[in-house]
Amino acid sequence: MSAPPGAVDGPKRGALVPVYGAGFVTAFGAHAVAANLAVYATSRHSSLWELGLLLGVYDAAEVALKPVFGAVVDRRGAKPVMVGGLVAFALASGAFALAGQAHWLGAARLAQGCAAAAFSPAASAALAGMGGKKRTGRLFGGYGGAKGVGYLLGPVVGGAVVVVGGYRLLFAMVGAVALAAAVAVATLVPTVAPVPRQRSTLAAPIGQVRRPDFLRPVLLLAAGTAALSAGVGYLPLLGVRHYLSPLATGALVSLLAATAAVVQPWIGRRHDRGALGADAPTVALGATAAGFVVAVAFPGAAGLAAAAVLIGAGVAVVTPLGFAQLAATASPDRLGRTMGAGEVGRELGDAGGPVLVGAFGPLGLGAGLGVLAAALAVCAGISSPRLTGHNRTGAPVAPGEGET
Repeated sequence: MSAPPGAVDGPKRGALVPVYGAGFVTAFGAHAVAANLAVYATSRHSSLWELGLLLGVYDAAEVALKPVFGAVVDRRGAKPVMVGGLVAFALASGAFALAGQAHWLGAARLAQGCAAAAFSPAASAALAGMGGKKRTGRLFGGYGGAKGVGYLLGPVVGGAVVVVGGYRLLFAMVGAVALAAAVAVATLVPTVAPVPRQRSTLAAPIGQVRRPDFLRPVLLLAAGTAALSAGVGYLPLLGVRHYLSPLATGALVSLLAATAAVVQPWIGRRHDRGALGADAPTVALGATAAGFVVAVAFPGAAGLAAAAVLIGAGVAVVTPLGFAQLAATASPDRLGRTMGAGEVGRELGDAGGPVLVGAFGPLGLGAGLGVLAAALAVCAGISSPRLTGHNRTGAPVAPGEGET
């Protein structure tokens, strides 16, 4: 039975867990495969250019299609788009597992990216609708925690599966996880009819994109994801250059991911209780920037561990608060498109963080990480509530209204 348009009842755990599962799938599936692509490409004597294409085609599909599927969510509802995306992800993974041909790997990655572009914004829109005005932070905190577990387990479990059964078994496992999530969503998540669309001109979406209360959370999400991807990519390299073992460098990534996964649900609950001021994301981005400064200044085991905790904690604050603020800016009939835009911001940050560091490679890794830290500090300043017109609770301030 379908609920009336826009109806939001208190979300039950049985309905939330499958949506969290969709977040786990996109993180676990993408990273389980991506973390093992280098070995796969090397074993087949692929060039770095081919490896780069295999890594990038997934994210490129997400950037291009998330706004499209966000619009589909607004027209058709979140649940069918979630189920369809998860099933498509499972089919793409299963097809490569059956074919097992190396030349189909790029097509499989592209199809996985297209499928993730469907169910990721649908899951975000579903959470925004379930959370209403009082529980959005908590729900996005739990969702971010589930994705954090996927980031943590994907490379480790994926590597173990490759050792046991090869890359076809890896894709089969990823497909099975996605299919299980699709069945859970189809069975347990209630169907909510989409809100009837309001008539608007082309100026309406353009006006939304230009509003500070929209741009601020998108900037926060992009900056947080840039820090996360750069931290995962470059902290281990710093460790290697200072004679840490592969086990120690792997532990740094696990520490960063575990910190982000554990802290996000706690931050979300504090947001919903009104225990966080509007400046909390600004402070968190500043702490994240400080994490990279610590990593450059103290590149030993203790310094890099402290940096991983600072970066992970900063990302854990920025992500659920960014999504909660983004959901608050969306009208009910544009929820999918708004959350899709936030997801695109994250994808651009995911790619932009490592690229920014790499661009300063000729000057040294420390210089690149220092530039990233400076960029994060600038983003923190731009996102300050004093500049974007938010009061202490993070709600938009009416024109002419002072800070409270």
